[in-house]
Amino acid sequence: MADKIRLLLVDDEKQFLETISTRLGMRDFDVTAVNSGEEAIEAARTKGFEIALVDLNMPGIGGEKVLEILKREHKFMEVVILTGYGAIDSAIRCTKAGVYGYLEKPCELDTLLNVLREAYQRRLQNKLKFKNEKLKEIVSEAAPGSPLEILRKLKEMDKELE
Repeated sequence: MADKIRLLLVDDEKQFLETISTRLGMRDFDVTAVNSGEEAIEAARTKGFEIALVDLNMPGIGGEKVLEILKREHKFMEVVILTGYGAIDSAIRCTKAGVYGYLEKPCELDTLLNVLREAYQRRLQNKLKFKNEKLKEIVSEAAPGSPLEILRKLKEMDKELE
């Protein structure tokens, strides 16, 4: 990986946020750390993240709601929930909302790194699958379409992949 993976880190515990941000920053990740769900949603709208690591229990907008909003607004972003208060019902709700992983604190750094890298790989696979499907659709419509129409559709596809 030549470029670092753009990671949004969300946790209301300042010490944990600083520690994990530093540790991930030393390993293949370009980390943006925020300490609330509201900040996470705003940061995701203004910067392009590939993965989000979100604390489940936070004041204000909690992790489940952040997960739902991120998945709705950012088609290819993968989200991993990290919580000190894991429960089967919240794990099920997060799974239904499209979470990639659900980890309990404390979590071994190697385990966390593996899950984040796997989430990134899934993101790449999903984008490639989407791109291939779109290209097939454009090619099938290419014969009757004008070259300008084909270029317009390719440009639309690029916007969807952001």
